[in-house]
Amino acid sequence: MQTQVATVLRGRMELIVKTPAFDSNALVIRLNPLDNVLIARQPLTEGTVLTDEGITVLQAIPSGHKVATVRVEQGQPLRRYGQIIGFASRPIEAGEHVHVQNVEMGDFSRDYAFGVDAHETPQTEAFFQGIVRADGRVATRNYIGILTSVNCSATVARAIADQFRRDIHPEALADYPNVDGVVALTHSSGCAIDSKGEAIDLLRRTLAGYAVHPNFAAVLVVGLGCETNQIQDLLDSQGLKASDQLRAFTIQGTGGTSKTIASGIEQVKSLLPQANRITRETVSARHLIVGLQCGGSDGYSGITANPALGNAVDRLVAAGGTAILSETPEIYGAEHLLTRRATSRAVGEKLVQRIRWWEDYCQRMNAELNNNPSAGNKAGGLTTILEKSLGAVAKAGSTNLVGVYEYAEAVRANGLVFMDTPGYDPVSATGQVAGGANLIAFTTGRGSAYGCAPTPSIKLATNHRVFEFQEEDMDVNCGGIADGSTTIEERGAHIFQMMLDIASGARSKSEQHGYGQNEFVPWHIGAIT
Repeated sequence: MQTQVATVLRGRMELIVKTPAFDSNALVIRLNPLDNVLIARQPLTEGTVLTDEGITVLQAIPSGHKVATVRVEQGQPLRRYGQIIGFASRPIEAGEHVHVQNVEMGDFSRDYAFGVDAHETPQTEAFFQGIVRADGRVATRNYIGILTSVNCSATVARAIADQFRRDIHPEALADYPNVDGVVALTHSSGCAIDSKGEAIDLLRRTLAGYAVHPNFAAVLVVGLGCETNQIQDLLDSQGLKASDQLRAFTIQGTGGTSKTIASGIEQVKSLLPQANRITRETVSARHLIVGLQCGGSDGYSGITANPALGNAVDRLVAAGGTAILSETPEIYGAEHLLTRRATSRAVGEKLVQRIRWWEDYCQRMNAELNNNPSAGNKAGGLTTILEKSLGAVAKAGSTNLVGVYEYAEAVRANGLVFMDTPGYDPVSATGQVAGGANLIAFTTGRGSAYGCAPTPSIKLATNHRVFEFQEEDMDVNCGGIADGSTTIEERGAHIFQMMLDIASGARSKSEQHGYGQNEFVPWHIGAIT
């Protein structure tokens, strides 16, 4: 038996194998010798004696929650992973439940130490069965997409796509087995915004990223006709041109709703034969771009699924692939663990600049970053954004940070990169896919239900309970890491192989349920006028 113990080595969180293991009979988990909190492996009742720590539990503590190992005075830091997760808002006794009732945020310095932990990554080889497009880009899926320039054309776009739904009209795609589907990705914006402002720039960048995504064999862009986000302006601003594979039209220009729906249906039908003429072939894993997500996180996320995904990311990067870490509010307080791995000072400083932007943004909006943990996060044992962030960055593995990108910006680098996005999963993943992600890996401890189109999403459960109770939505169970029945290394290898399998055409649970169309949510920022 082996234990996966998080420790700090030269300022970097690493997973060090030690003996003995996470014991399935153990009541608590200690993650670092510097920690003054432990994680309950199971519900602890008042009076439970934690013999190895020499403390007695003073009150009931739910599974995944924290118990203090020593008395912590008011204002003193609380540590998990050897890192600060908050400060005692009042004196906390050894054996007491450590959570929102006695923990608060506070300012503390982080040593960004740009690049001091950057290191070479040994190179390996891995392959999957991909779809090679005419321009050499590689797809993991083969959809026809329908995008909208404005919310006003959303109903028409969905009506077109509905004519090709296999669950409603199975005959529509019967002759096109190589086409994964026809999907309408609609949104709530496109008008009543500044025609030259940041909001429309961001929307256009997002739409353009989807319009040229390799997982789409062809795309229709449907507008109303009088919206602020004019289709021609959208194309011109992004350097795109209409073609047989990128078609655009409007409701007003076509002559109304029913005529536009009929035109769209006929255009899709004309595109299907060519879209069906694809074969999968063996390609290098360097063509994989994996967006990293976590939603419905719990106290186990940073112990099990996130570090296991990080292990898979290390394997992906070693094979030449790319991983996109995102959700800027959910690395807050842990960004120094990434800047230390930056390949240059400029890369590290760009990440810090995005953190400062979010601090300013929250101040302007009369909000605070610590509002990020949801009710479910807190019920699962997470207390502050600092604690959530430290677990979240574990998804990024241990390789160098090679680039930092704006929301929906095309990702060109190979290796671990960061994309600035909100923490809200659909908005964040939408930006990643617009940036080129052709696979999503999504960890959850509370049971998040999410899928993505045109990019398949793999769901990783952090604990046995959520995997067993919601198995129809979960692809991988990482719960065994906490009880010693498996290891981060083994789960990481399993997740990486699943990435290759899903990229090769195997269907994830969310795909089987038909998730994806409703989860397209571009980040809206700016005034609606």
